[in-house]
Formats: sequence, structure tokens, C-alpha cells
Amino acid sequence: MLALGERGIIVNVGRGSHIDEKELVKCLIEGKVGGAGLDVFKNEPHVPKELFALDNVVLSPHSAAFTSESLMDNVKLVAGNLEAFFSKKPLITPVNIFD
Repeated sequence: MLALGERGIIVNVGRGSHIDEKELVKCLIEGKVGGAGLDVFKNEPHVPKELFALDNVVLSPHSAAFTSESLMDNVKLVAGNLEAFFSKKPLITPVNIFD
């Protein structure tokens, strides 16, 4: 984190465990890191309370995979794959387990 410097911004949308949250809070408070954008947390849904008070932090709920749009897209994909399978046509998203 310190390599980012006081103007650096940490963005984590992958896994909460990728960042030491206690160290991040300390670096943000002390100004050693410029800011953070976080979509995931180590102990979701529990977010370190200190982050809510910081002006240099943007928090968002980890819900990207569960939007109404993404769910409908998955429904269409499954339906398309089933239709292709039962029509003996190539699947939209084939999986080759022998490669």
C-alpha cells in the first residue's frame, strides 16, 4: 500500500481478503494512501466502521453479479444453451472438459 503513496488510490472489486483492512484504515487515516474504492470486504457483509467516516473512501455493496440485468442475461443464456442442445446445434457456451 505504501508504494501507492499519498496520492494513490486502492480499488478492490475482487476479494476482500486481498487487502489488509486494518492496515488500509491506518494508511488512509494517516494520509499514507490517498483513497480507496471498495466493493468487497473481508467479512462481508460487515464493513469496518472506520471506513464510513473517511472522506477519501467510496464504498459500494458487492452486488455486481446479482443485478436484474445480469440475472436476465443468465436466464437467456441458459435457455439458449438448452434450446441448442435439444436441437442438436452447437451450444452458445460450450465446455470442453477434455482439453
